[in-house]
Amino acid sequence: MHEKPLSKIAAELLHLHPPGSHPSADRSAPTGFALDPVAVSEFVADRLDAPGEAALADQVARLVPFHWSLPNTIAAELSQVTDHVGGQPELLAWLDRYPGMPRLTARLYVLMGLLDQYSSDDAVVTALREFRQRTPYPEGLRGYLVPETDDETLGSLAYRIEEELGDGRTHESVELALATEQWLRQVAPRAEELDPRLGDMDELLGHTREDIRSAAAET
Repeated sequence: MHEKPLSKIAAELLHLHPPGSHPSADRSAPTGFALDPVAVSEFVADRLDAPGEAALADQVARLVPFHWSLPNTIAAELSQVTDHVGGQPELLAWLDRYPGMPRLTARLYVLMGLLDQYSSDDAVVTALREFRQRTPYPEGLRGYLVPETDDETLGSLAYRIEEELGDGRTHESVELALATEQWLRQVAPRAEELDPRLGDMDELLGHTREDIRSAAAET
């Protein structure tokens, strides 16, 4: 079956998740995670064949969650790949072309981009706080949320999604991402009521959920 490309709306959100106040920079990639230097050289010279590029995309996907803490040699190789495709958004769009971990990684980072975006929106934070006054722990998020809801809450969830992904707990990363998206969709009407500029919130989340689920199904 031909997999449809990442939705155009979601593609605009592609970026690597910043460490913020969370200890992303203190985590290191597991032993054995590396890029094939020959493949990197061939790729940037536009000489890498299709199977080789797919293998390189898989290697890149497994390193992306540790992009803030990679050894200098690997970081330099990843930078070469990133520069060759045109930047961080283009790197994740490139990963999205390859089924499995590359595509799933790209689509999880779209959600992380949304979480970063909404974490600084007062209307969204207010809606989340009001929801938790009725339901302290939304479905699927017990154990991931601290009692207080503030502008760090969504960023903390993004960090945990990235952490689970990097540690190889793919299923847990996807389940946490979908639970977080579901919670945001539940508060979207209230957030949009508080700030009409958020009128596309439900649509963005819907595209993101569909993209993640379709990618997870082929992983």
